[in-house]
Amino acid sequence: MRIYTRTGDDGETGLYGGRRVNKDDMRVEAYGAVDEANASLGFAASLLENDPELRDVLFRLQSELFTVGADLATPLEREAVAGKSIVPRVQGRHTAALEELIDAYEVDLAPLQNFILPGGTAAAAALHQGRTIARRAERRVVTLLRATAEDTNPETLRYLNRLADLLFVLARAANHRANVKDVPWSRPE
Repeated sequence: MRIYTRTGDDGETGLYGGRRVNKDDMRVEAYGAVDEANASLGFAASLLENDPELRDVLFRLQSELFTVGADLATPLEREAVAGKSIVPRVQGRHTAALEELIDAYEVDLAPLQNFILPGGTAAAAALHQGRTIARRAERRVVTLLRATAEDTNPETLRYLNRLADLLFVLARAANHRANVKDVPWSRPE
């Protein structure tokens, strides 16, 4: 199978199920931002070779982001063919699992007293970057839901919201495990 198909040379791409849309379509923007978040988690995982537990969490999140992307790329109108779901859909249990991870990792962290600057270790900085990309994906899904609420799974929005929260906590955890303090934001004079 070739990596290039030439079918996108005119500025269009295909959604799952065959419908063609412009490459700047809000649905493509949404799942494209999810893809960016996924790539950023791969980069963060590459920086965590000494922390297999956090790496495994990121690998699991990357796999789930493929589900989020497929969900967003497949309008609900294409929910099933012959009674079978075309793609896996993000469900409340996926979002609940993120909340469980947040709670588990927050146990070892000092309570926040103020805002912190994104950074610390290279892994933490990469996780903060992933968090901001996840927030962008979340914003793109808000736009998509506003325009196509009946045709887009609303659980994708909740999942991305919780994912960004989790990535913030994981960035703090990466710093904590490396004995690097989070840098508090100090209000300018």
